[in-house]
Amino acid sequence: MLLNVSYSDKNITKKIDDTVGKPFTLKERWEMKGIGSPKLHITDTCIEIQNLLILDNNLNTCNIEMRPKGIIIRFRSLLETYGLIIPYYKLNIYKGDFAQYTLYRDHYFIKVKSDTKAVQKYFKKLLDYKADNTPTSIEDL
Repeated sequence: MLLNVSYSDKNITKKIDDTVGKPFTLKERWEMKGIGSPKLHITDTCIEIQNLLILDNNLNTCNIEMRPKGIIIRFRSLLETYGLIIPYYKLNIYKGDFAQYTLYRDHYFIKVKSDTKAVQKYFKKLLDYKADNTPTSIEDL
């Protein structure tokens, strides 16, 4: 689900928390050695996200926040911040050629460069956490 997360709105916050869980506590973040990604450079996206990104001439970047039941990919367009909310059971990650990762949810996708060790280390952490916390049956949801 693609949402405008620029403003504090209780309905949007509830939607996000219901989908991917509440944010980790400070203690949990410390134990995990951080939950946020470094700045990721976007190379390609689906048409809905591309239509938002072409509205300005800034460099297309995003970051990823891990949550207990999913991730939030945030990016900016004009003066607005958008979030692609992806629960772990709908998240597909592919490592492609030319040092890039592709993150999918249904018909949404974002391709990002993985040209540094920090980015590769973050995706390894993300994949390991996803493997440990993805529900294995419908009753676990």
